Amino acid sequence: MTRRDALLFVFVGFLIIGTGFTQSWNSALLILNMGLISAIMALGVNLQWGLAGLFNVGVMGFVALGGLATVITAMPANAEEWSVGGVRVLAGLLLGAGTVIAAIMVHQKLPAGRPRTLTMLATLIGGFFLFRFVFDGGVEAVEAVNPAATGYLGGLGLPILVAWPVGGLLAAGAAWIIGKTALGLRSDYLAIATLGIAEIIIAVMKNEDWLSRGVKNVVGLPRPTGVPYEIDLQEDAGFVETAAGLGLDPATASTLYVKLVYAALFAIVLIILLFLAQKALSSPWGRMMRAIRDNEVAAEAMGKDVTARHLQVFILGSAICGIAGAMMTTLDGQLTPTGYQPLRYTFLIWVMVIVGGSGNNFGSVLGGFLIWFLWVQVEPMGLALMQLITAGMSDGFWLKQHLIDSAAHMRLLTMGVVLLLVLRFSPRGLIPER
Repeated sequence: MTRRDALLFVFVGFLIIGTGFTQSWNSALLILNMGLISAIMALGVNLQWGLAGLFNVGVMGFVALGGLATVITAMPANAEEWSVGGVRVLAGLLLGAGTVIAAIMVHQKLPAGRPRTLTMLATLIGGFFLFRFVFDGGVEAVEAVNPAATGYLGGLGLPILVAWPVGGLLAAGAAWIIGKTALGLRSDYLAIATLGIAEIIIAVMKNEDWLSRGVKNVVGLPRPTGVPYEIDLQEDAGFVETAAGLGLDPATASTLYVKLVYAALFAIVLIILLFLAQKALSSPWGRMMRAIRDNEVAAEAMGKDVTARHLQVFILGSAICGIAGAMMTTLDGQLTPTGYQPLRYTFLIWVMVIVGGSGNNFGSVLGGFLIWFLWVQVEPMGLALMQLITAGMSDGFWLKQHLIDSAAHMRLLTMGVVLLLVLRFSPRGLIPER
């Protein structure tokens, strides 16, 4: 890292610290925590695009799978739901998977011709109706149990930190399915596949209440070991005394302490992933990936399996996004499927990678912090600017009201302007690939 690169990180650090002094330290720590998570997401996308040139526009789906992993892993199992329909739901899922496997085996074993086609159709149609008969009955039974509070199967009741690698595994599994289907085709097919799968994942999470309560959300996710609850800190005499010594009231001090602990956990994960990404970048594998990115034909002529290598890096990048998604849901303490929007979890992550510098891991991390800071702060700054501009206008004047209302759109305008400026004056990003 050069001196200029270090100064860019220092500048972003001053922006976050300045937020603490001018607004509140709660806001500054929230920006820091979400900046750490966003940097991890950007690191995963940079691994795919910057290292291998893979255009993944389904980041939102992999992040959502990470969030789903927290529910499946950390929430306690709902015994009544399991007793009335859990086994039937699992049996239905197994029947569905078995139908697909049976159809594949028929296609492989029988010679091409009409008998194979008819056998495959009979297998798929019969398996589909059997799957729906078993699965739908179990789902109805599960979702009918106390739908206002539960109405879903729950999870395994494991520590929520276990959900972070599980989120990576779920995202990696989805990436394997997409990659096996689309990576051998042109890059635009990969973009279409990732976008479509991401929307399918969100649709399933919104509509399958038995899995994660759908749009009713799962609340009350447990916290990692070592992250206390604010109410417990406020009832601790020693903590209250320490907070008073710092001139803080217990409520504010407890919130700051919890966010600092989360920041430490997220920073550890980011440092580990950044270290591994740097090792991969400078390894023979990393040099091979860049050679494939720059000239696939020449790399293939040298005996490299381009599709297999693309699949490797696509799975790794998606797994990192899944880990980040699990971390974000842990921080929120709830899973909200309706909150997953392409603008936030795909477009914004790509802006972070492009602005920071694709192909450079430190650039992606810088972009994650900088763009997230702007995303949070631009709207209040835009409102203050509009209020200053319209200070001399009379109340009720149509132009004044229009300008003040337009402050809500400053985020999108700023992201576009920042992207255009960077592409014009530093097309390889703030910290370009070496």
